[in-house]
Amino acid sequence: MNDKSYIKWEAMTDKSLMETIGNFIQSHRLNQNKTQDQVATDAGISRSTLSLLERGEKIRIDSLIQVLRVLSLLYIMDIFKIQEQISPIEYAKLKKKQRKQASPQKRNNINNKDSGW
Repeated sequence: MNDKSYIKWEAMTDKSLMETIGNFIQSHRLNQNKTQDQVATDAGISRSTLSLLERGEKIRIDSLIQVLRVLSLLYIMDIFKIQEQISPIEYAKLKKKQRKQASPQKRNNINNKDSGW
């Protein structure tokens, strides 16, 4: 079986990771039928910087972000979003405090006939 759905990212070298990012960018650029010149101009970077990125060379992170924006790929930033998580102990405490049944409603005391006259 040749299933590559699980990649050991931590086992990859920095160079391999940068090449993976470069291949991702290049693939999406070509799928959108855009030239390096078009993307570079729209991103406000030089074509040589984009070429470096696609080859897996070092570039500035703001250049990567600009390219992702031009190619409408900023959705990958979702992975960096921090979500608050509640600990199991805090969750158990909240569940314990949760109401389990309704209490009887208080009625006006009909026997007290103080009509205010």
